Amino acid sequence: MALETRKPGTGRSPDVNRELAGLDALELAAGARRSPLSRLWSAVWPMLVAVAIALGAWELVVLSGWKEPWVLPGPRDVLPEFWNVVTDGRFWDAVGLTMQRAVIGFAVATAIGVLIGAVVSRSMILRRAFGSLITGLQTMPSIAWFPLAILLFQLSESAILFVVVLGAAPSIANGLITGVDYTPPILLRAGKVMGLRGLGLYRHLIIPASLPSFVAGLKQGWAFAWRSLMAGELLVIIGDTQSVGTLLHFARELSDTERMISVMIVILIIGILVDQLFALADRTLRNRWGLNTD
Repeated sequence: MALETRKPGTGRSPDVNRELAGLDALELAAGARRSPLSRLWSAVWPMLVAVAIALGAWELVVLSGWKEPWVLPGPRDVLPEFWNVVTDGRFWDAVGLTMQRAVIGFAVATAIGVLIGAVVSRSMILRRAFGSLITGLQTMPSIAWFPLAILLFQLSESAILFVVVLGAAPSIANGLITGVDYTPPILLRAGKVMGLRGLGLYRHLIIPASLPSFVAGLKQGWAFAWRSLMAGELLVIIGDTQSVGTLLHFARELSDTERMISVMIVILIIGILVDQLFALADRTLRNRWGLNTD
């Protein structure tokens, strides 16, 4: 009987190696056949279908006569007003102010959340002392902070920033703590054997290993920050400044339902666009880790 030769160091026969190489080539060829336009369309068409379904359901509710048209107008009445809103230069000034508040608040919340998460995750005493408190702050409704924020800072930018940070920082801290908890112990031991200690251990091992949970925490933190900001802009009206929240507030006060729903659609669109940025970061991370099968 002929002896089967094996490639040194692999434990596999040449036939098996050729078959595996052929499978790899087929997989690479399948991925290479997809053009950038095809990838874009595959990402966009589910969203277009979802929008069509939402508009259809909305129109059916209006046609059912559940509410009067002046209370709940249909897409045919709202979409022209939506176009008027987004083509108004003053509206984009309001969006600019809102996004400026969102970016500053989220950046401060990220810095505080990372600091708290890094400290608490590596100390069992601090974990027992503050772990439940961080989770409690995360579950606390952001709007409950506004009476205290207004008392401390009056009707000011600081009051809005205060609530945005308190809404987002606990989620970011918990995301980092969870990522550290799920770092494989063998990696920690290997890092210590290689001489990693203190900040070096965090920078080169723990933070990269906890990135999936940390990115999830950032995404959830942004969601809390965005909701806190919208609540703040509805409650804290600062002089004659115009923001997305104040536009929504005055549309409600004037019973301008078409404009109110138009501004709500803009808020939804901004949330979706930011979510796509986090999805891009997640896909990039999965690609680097070899977890993306698309």
